Amino acid sequence: MQTWLSIEEFSQITAKPIEEIKYLCKENKLNYKEEDGEIFIEISNNNSLMPLTQTEIIESPEITNKAITTIIALHEKVLEAKDETISTLKGENDFLKSSVISVQEIYDEDRKTIEALQNQLKIMQEELEFCRKKYKLMWKKAIKKDDEDE
Repeated sequence: MQTWLSIEEFSQITAKPIEEIKYLCKENKLNYKEEDGEIFIEISNNNSLMPLTQTEIIESPEITNKAITTIIALHEKVLEAKDETISTLKGENDFLKSSVISVQEIYDEDRKTIEALQNQLKIMQEELEFCRKKYKLMWKKAIKKDDEDE
């Protein structure tokens, strides 16, 4: 199916000046026909709507192959970086896990030490209270003796 646009409409769609379109027609890079002094451009070929440089790039297999090769190389680098990141994160997770286990062990040891110290403190307080009572009783006897001696 052939679709024809006037040169003015084609110029608006492609954003190309009319002089450039006429030049492309003379160079046979665009299919055109002339009726009643008006030029019509065929747009059934999609390449006619693209800028010429893009058409040439798409048709060049060397550039396409280079682009594909570059994309594949970049993709491989991304995959390598992803694998490296995953292994780094696994290493960090192992380190954090061992750190948490070590901190938990230290916490348990500290808790046992605190309990032992609290028990010793309780015993020492009981002994101190016993000594206070003992001295209180001794001093009362000593005071009573002194009072009797006088």
